[in-house]
Amino acid sequence: MNGLNRRDFIKRSAHLAALAVLAPTVPGKASAANTSLPDGLAWYKAPCRFCGTGCGVIVGVLDGRVVAVQGDPDNTVNKGLLCAKGYHAGMALYGKDRLTHPMIRRNGKLKRVSWDEAIDHIADRIMEDPKRFSIYGSGQWTIGEGYICQKFMKAGLGNNHIDPNARLCMASAAVGLVTTFGVDEPSGCYDDLDECDTVITWGNNWAEMHPVLFSRFMDRKHARAKSSPDQLTYIDMGTRRTRSTLAADHYLEFVPQTDLAIANCICYQLLAEDTYDKAFVADHVRFKGNDGSEMTLEDYRAFLAPYSPEKVAALSGVSEEQLRLLGGIFGDPHRKVVSLWCMGMNQHTRGTWINNLVYNVHLLSGKIGKAGSTPFSLTGQPSACGTCREVGTFAHGLPGGRLVAKAEHRAECEALWNVRPGTLNPKPGYHTMKMFQALNSGELTGMWVQVTNPGQTIPNLNQNVNQLRDRFLVVSDVYPTVTTEMADVVLPAALWVEKHGVVGNSERKTQQWFRMVNPPGEARDDVWQVLAVARRMYERGFEGMRDKDGNFLLAIRDEKGREIKAWKWKVFNKTFNVDRALFEEYRPFTIKKHKDVAPYDELVRTHGLRWPVVQDSRGVWRETKRRFVEGEDPYVEEGKAVQFYGAAAGDDRAIIWARPYEAPPEVPDDEYPLWLCTGRVLEHWHTATMTGRIKPLHDAMPRAYVELHPEDAEAHGLNEGDLVRITSRRGSIVLPLWLQGRSLPQRGLIFVPFFDETKLINMVTLDAYCPMSKEPDFKKCAVRVESVT
Repeated sequence: MNGLNRRDFIKRSAHLAALAVLAPTVPGKASAANTSLPDGLAWYKAPCRFCGTGCGVIVGVLDGRVVAVQGDPDNTVNKGLLCAKGYHAGMALYGKDRLTHPMIRRNGKLKRVSWDEAIDHIADRIMEDPKRFSIYGSGQWTIGEGYICQKFMKAGLGNNHIDPNARLCMASAAVGLVTTFGVDEPSGCYDDLDECDTVITWGNNWAEMHPVLFSRFMDRKHARAKSSPDQLTYIDMGTRRTRSTLAADHYLEFVPQTDLAIANCICYQLLAEDTYDKAFVADHVRFKGNDGSEMTLEDYRAFLAPYSPEKVAALSGVSEEQLRLLGGIFGDPHRKVVSLWCMGMNQHTRGTWINNLVYNVHLLSGKIGKAGSTPFSLTGQPSACGTCREVGTFAHGLPGGRLVAKAEHRAECEALWNVRPGTLNPKPGYHTMKMFQALNSGELTGMWVQVTNPGQTIPNLNQNVNQLRDRFLVVSDVYPTVTTEMADVVLPAALWVEKHGVVGNSERKTQQWFRMVNPPGEARDDVWQVLAVARRMYERGFEGMRDKDGNFLLAIRDEKGREIKAWKWKVFNKTFNVDRALFEEYRPFTIKKHKDVAPYDELVRTHGLRWPVVQDSRGVWRETKRRFVEGEDPYVEEGKAVQFYGAAAGDDRAIIWARPYEAPPEVPDDEYPLWLCTGRVLEHWHTATMTGRIKPLHDAMPRAYVELHPEDAEAHGLNEGDLVRITSRRGSIVLPLWLQGRSLPQRGLIFVPFFDETKLINMVTLDAYCPMSKEPDFKKCAVRVESVT
């Protein structure tokens, strides 16, 4: 490679490919062969538009267009490296079918209308029945977007029927953290990948889903292999072999759902071998039964009796030797272990339990609160953490980790929002699955969808989305989707660097960017759309859009308290940074639970800061790498070493929960003999609304497919390329068979990606969900396959 290491080679190759693709927008200038930069090219910082890793990018703008994207070498997340999607992110803005003007459906067809007409129509329909209107948003909402929708719904309409698509991807992680530590969000950070000696992935294909983090650890692993006898270890646990497995030292393949038993087995061994961290447990942990009752250590030991390696090997399919390997690693006091997971654990009918159980393993072994040792839940969207979890856009939430059910929390928000006491509804709204079911039944009469595509992503689509055409549906998006095809009103939205924004990633890092180019045609920011509708309702006398002094509830004010006419597009777009005003209005909410985000202007100055961010005695804003750790977290008291200060009992102790193994609600049988697992692929992000318009990514992965184990294919008489019908109790689709493809499913399991809007695998999936987090299980349902060729 002419002296290039693997990381530099990948980085340079992808960068040149991105420049080559974007070069035609700058005739005669940059190309893959000649990468000299054209005159007038300006570079600006931003976070990547795609996953929750939060990579920093440098965006090149020329003549009002994005023409290049590079990794930001000054961003600690990615240190200049990007994945294939990141390097091509700029192309997402320039698909030929961008939505560029508002439309209203008339006589079955969407017709172009003015913004005033669209705003009038939406305001009128909401005012007809505000208590039965809902908003379905996204982990792609910026903090400002989520915050204004939250305020619009909960303080304005007086109902809590707002939920994000993050309910489908990381609700289990959030509930798992809250039930174990009393507060949400991971305690560790990406730096732990630089200091650990062992990484264990629990059903997470990070080589494709979080490739920059994967490279960060693997580069270090390969370098260590050349320079030291002390090798780094990577263990991959899963139900199918993936590209991550290729890099693993050990692969542990388990029967779906038995990760619950495996985690308990590790804890069984720690107690049986007397290798648990006695001092850490004595000082920082308490035990609870599955019903919430208090337990002793001995009670917990008795609970673990059914989870010996011998018994769990028989249940899970993982060998005793492999189970003992895990027990030995966690029992070694010198090992520094990072556990990583994402959808494999979260999209689980006992998603909260398995999150609790992995925390149990780290708490019992004392492998938390130390550099290089942490349990870490990764996220899939750029602000699932910063917006959905912290702004509180879930149906049960309020900003800053507050809950609608708590009178104290409602009173605090009512005071900050200057609304009358009693304004906020104490009853949680409908979670995502209940929301769509209520919309189908007519219990809810309308919905505004922003920055997501539920017509493709909701499980069991036939049952849960089939009546949307008969309801009042507003969709704000950048391209036509399955969901816009059902909409009564379609609003063209600004995308990524066509607007100001702030987001928060998986490691609690908050990042800011400015608008760099204008949106096409009449497309406008989601924030402005909500402001405009709210203002129209205010002007028409809707009482909910007034604060207790009679002023506009969503008023945007400058630093002197003067109201800005931000509902007017020219003012919003040209005169005033509304995003800054919204973020600074939101910041006071973050202090109560020690989630202090940095001031907006500090985010402008930096490449992102991990909260809590607190000003020191010299006036310097300091970020926090690791929460709950003395010397790193400013809220940990002197002499505490580790302090789980969010504990609900007020005793600074995390909870080890006695969570049992439970079989999934649907398992293969004679009629439906195979498991179905769904997921993503490297090239595409979610429903490919953006990546499907990026030609290099689309060409690399143009369509969905089904993967089977070759022995299963032979047993069913199937060959490479055959068209295969996949059928469940809910529906069926036909896909081409790909043998020996990206992954190798275990015997009895098939894998299908969900990005393809022409092949809706969610017609087949099960809508059962975790009873605590309400997150559906997209990883396990029973299907059969048959040839249709």
